Amino acid sequence: MTRAITVGVDGSAESLAAADWAAGEAALRGLPLRIVHAWLWQPLDVPLVQERETRSRSAEAVAQEARTRVAGEYPDLPLTSEVVQDTAVAALLAEAEGAEMLVLGSRGYGALAGFLLGSYGQQVIAAATRPVVSVRDRDGRAPGGEVVVGQQGTVEESDAVLGFAFEAAAARGAAVRAVRAWTLPALYAYSPGSAYLATAAGGLEPFERKALHEALAPWRERFPEVPVVEHVEAGSAGQVLLSALSDARLLVVGRRARRGPVGTRIGSVAHAALHHADCPVAVVPHD
Repeated sequence: MTRAITVGVDGSAESLAAADWAAGEAALRGLPLRIVHAWLWQPLDVPLVQERETRSRSAEAVAQEARTRVAGEYPDLPLTSEVVQDTAVAALLAEAEGAEMLVLGSRGYGALAGFLLGSYGQQVIAAATRPVVSVRDRDGRAPGGEVVVGQQGTVEESDAVLGFAFEAAAARGAAVRAVRAWTLPALYAYSPGSAYLATAAGGLEPFERKALHEALAPWRERFPEVPVVEHVEAGSAGQVLLSALSDARLLVVGRRARRGPVGTRIGSVAHAALHHADCPVAVVPHD
């Protein structure tokens, strides 16, 4: 069964930009697009039938506006739209389950201040089991550039994240810039195990370069047409990743899918990317 790219819309300029981006992505990948607007009737103490009908028509108009906009730009794109009777978070999480990816809009405030990622967006990104792409208002028709991906951990841990990045780059005819940041916490500075690994690799940075190269190897083999730039730099992961975005058209970061003692979280790197990256950001859950 072919998964659709699903976009959540609410009538805002940001969600319409997300619909633009999602439609372009669906066209690039040869996938259908599904437009969803969540609307839940919450009556007052004395509900009015007219009020419910008015709000229902308004909800239908939100979905129809996005559908008309997309169909005008991509007349051959397989397209469906639906108004879902549920709260935004519950509806979007349910939609994400069966989607290739879920696309949401975010309100931009500029590169320095970052941008507002609504509370529902944070909840969805933190709990979704499929990739979620956050698109700023001006990102809907972003021009060319690299697909930048943050690589952390082992080959297995970064497999889903790198796979998403290479698929996106192949669809665009773009290069992948794979970024790995490294620091040596004071706690491990004199660890015999850490010292042995670093020495065996010829030093700390060569060790990190080797780890990145090994993680990329299977994806280079699978996508030989995709140019790859390996970027290894000392510093905090969030700062290093953001500094590598000068020519980015998409940033891909990972998020651990398993729940912690206080519930699901986005993670510090994804949080920094979502609030400060000046391009669409894909958050890919992984084990």
